[in-house]
Amino acid sequence: MEVKLSTVSTFETGATWSLPEVRNVTQNRMLLHLAFWTVYVVFFGLLYGSYIDDYYNAFMVELVELPFKMGLVYFNMYYLMPRYLLQKRYLEFFVYLLLLMGAIAGLMQFVLLPFLIHPIFCPTTCTEDSLTMVRFVKNIVNINYVVAITAVIALLKHWYSHQQAARNLTQDKLEAELKFLKGQVHPHFLFNTLNSLYSLTLKKSDKAPEVVLKLSGLMDYMLHDANAAMVPLDKELEYIKNYIALEQVRYGERVEVQFSATGSIAGKQIAPMMLLPFVENAFKHGVSTETHDAWIRIDVKVTDEKLVLLVENCKCAERASKSSRDLASGIGLKNLQRRLELLYEGRYELEVEDEPDSYAARLEIIFE
Repeated sequence: MEVKLSTVSTFETGATWSLPEVRNVTQNRMLLHLAFWTVYVVFFGLLYGSYIDDYYNAFMVELVELPFKMGLVYFNMYYLMPRYLLQKRYLEFFVYLLLLMGAIAGLMQFVLLPFLIHPIFCPTTCTEDSLTMVRFVKNIVNINYVVAITAVIALLKHWYSHQQAARNLTQDKLEAELKFLKGQVHPHFLFNTLNSLYSLTLKKSDKAPEVVLKLSGLMDYMLHDANAAMVPLDKELEYIKNYIALEQVRYGERVEVQFSATGSIAGKQIAPMMLLPFVENAFKHGVSTETHDAWIRIDVKVTDEKLVLLVENCKCAERASKSSRDLASGIGLKNLQRRLELLYEGRYELEVEDEPDSYAARLEIIFE
């Protein structure tokens, strides 16, 4: 919030409200309640007035009875319903409610009507049958209208608040899980890259400083851009190009890498570091052995509706082949599949082809 004079915590949302905001909420609630009772009096005053053909007396009766009906309604909403109905103590709730309605109806019929309403406001409306038991039952039924209406409103409000709290809780859980999964992506990638750097330093390769420089650029992306929920697709692809360049520094001419990206890339958004695990696995599991015939093909096609990523790599040796077969149980791919389920549920397809001499992964993501 903005500047706070004092704060109170809200149990439902965990947010912090300032005193002016609390005052506004309270005022709005009072206005809503005032509007409800005004509509109630006007509606039943007109209805009863048209029945007895005396609108003045009808409105006066409604106004005199209003404080008692309001007391019953608020006692029911703020005490009986939370204590009994919402706790599934249905029998106790209905017994207490009926007893309370009977007491209010009796008070209005045998006290207000003969001693206040009849002599002061409407002497023509109080007849002998107004004090009978049949009339008493009718009064209870009449009171039941306002109790039923307000109870339904209260139940709908309770249900909506409960649903909203459940959605917020689910969303919080999903966000926490996504943060955890994203946090696993970074160390996983960093571990593999530092292994590459370590092998170069052991060989005292002149390429080590270049690897450090490129790694610095990748880490900058990971620490800043990758923290966003979505990033521009062109920036994600540029990140992959830098990663490929870093790996090519390590492997040199021992690996042939083909990378292509076509289509309407500009303006598209994607979850950060969503495509990298495919490329990383291609290097790690497909060409990590010493060989002169390794190859990797990476193809990205983008349309207005979807993105299609195809990553293929050779199985250059038995160790690489075994690693590719075990890829489905790897940390990186499990992490990736879970992130896809959370972020692109119902909007992605992931296919894997494990051939004797090659391994291919195809990801299709439909844009919102």
